[in-house]
Amino acid sequence: MSNSSQTLPEILNKSVAACSRFFKIETLQLKFSNGEQREFERMQSSNQGAVLVVPFYDKETILLIREYAAGTHSYELGFPKGLIDPGETPLEAANRELKEEVGFGAKEFIELKKVVMAPSYFSSEMTLFMAKDLYPESLIGDEPEPLEVIKWPLDKADELLNRDDFQEARSISALLWVLKNDT
Repeated sequence: MSNSSQTLPEILNKSVAACSRFFKIETLQLKFSNGEQREFERMQSSNQGAVLVVPFYDKETILLIREYAAGTHSYELGFPKGLIDPGETPLEAANRELKEEVGFGAKEFIELKKVVMAPSYFSSEMTLFMAKDLYPESLIGDEPEPLEVIKWPLDKADELLNRDDFQEARSISALLWVLKNDT
């Protein structure tokens, strides 16, 4: 729900500046309500969104994964996540990613929040979930190497937040939502 009555800028022209298999970069010529004109670039995602799941191994323990992050050229701790495949709902994608990345499915999912990263430049949306009542089930995923699954006590969330290898904003956001909403 927006509490602003501002008029959106008028798009005068839109062109494609570059494309990859994941993204399309668009150049927008915009005219604002005060008459100012500016050129903006934005990345349009080529998918239907993404999901991130905070799995609860039990009431006191969450599961993390350690995986390679090409953007920082490092191994990072985070939560299972991935793109929503065509024809999938966010909930179906969340359960699939959980099975692919940690070897569990879940009987209960709680949607926490929809988030976006860098909305001035990027249009992709991610749905954050909490998963409970896990059961063992694995699916083959698209990871280039096996992911390390780590059990983490929820009462040590502050230690996790202070780790140098737990820095991905969506994972931090999801953990904070879990801490706020877990009952």
